This record gives sequence, structure tokens and C-alpha cells, in this order.
Amino acid sequence: MSAGPAEPAPPPGPAGPADPAPPSGPRERVRVTAPKPGEPLATAAGHPGLERSDTATVYAASLIRSQLRLAIVCAAGFVVSLGMLWLVLALAPGLDGVVVAGAPVSWLLLAFGAYPAILAFAVIFIVASTRNEAGYRSLMNAGPSA
Repeated sequence: MSAGPAEPAPPPGPAGPADPAPPSGPRERVRVTAPKPGEPLATAAGHPGLERSDTATVYAASLIRSQLRLAIVCAAGFVVSLGMLWLVLALAPGLDGVVVAGAPVSWLLLAFGAYPAILAFAVIFIVASTRNEAGYRSLMNAGPSA
């Protein structure tokens, strides 16, 4: 026997204020457009501890160019080395007759021949990249000598 109607259980979730009611008036429309030709673009906010100077910009651009040049040279060298492997396999069909560990040597070269080149070019790239960055840091720490 109950004395009155039972109260509804509170909804699950964090206890807090209910969602605010949506605005009753019309919403304002906002148009987002690209800058017009010739209009200056907004610049990204820099780190407050970094000073931006023409010299620093030139040094950073130089580092980017040297790293790009290094990447292109390493990639081209790797492609050439794979081309040389392909050329050796194409010009030496006798390698198919030589069997090592149950597989023809040409198959073994195809399967494992690229890994030494990958390792060599990775080491070359890391060493040269570290050298480029060390040169950049030494230029930035020395500052412009006028």
C-alpha cells in the first residue's frame, strides 16, 4: 500500500545544471571567406621566447634546403643501387642455376639484396642530417658577426 505516486528516478549521468535552453531568436549567420588577392595574410603567432630576424630566417631556409638536398641525393642513390641490383640479375641469368639453402641465388638477391642498401643509406642520411643540424645550431648560437 503506497501513500502516493512514486517520484521518477533521476536520469543517469553527472549531476549538474541541465542543458541551457536554445536561443529563442534567429541565429546570426557568419560568412568565412579567403583573403582577397593582394590582401596580407595573417601571420602565425611565434613563440614568445624566440626572436625572429632576417638572419635566423636565412639560416632556417638554408637548413631546409640542405636537408632536402640530402634527402634527394640519398633517395636517388638508393634507386640507382636497386637499379644496379636489377641490372646484375638481368645480365647474369646463370645465377638462377646456383642454389643456396634450397633457393636460387637470384631469388635470394631479390629477397635480401636491398636491405644492406637500405641500412647504408639510412646511416648516411642520419650522419649527414645530424651534421647539417649541428652546423645550423652553431650558426644560430654564434649569431651574426657584423
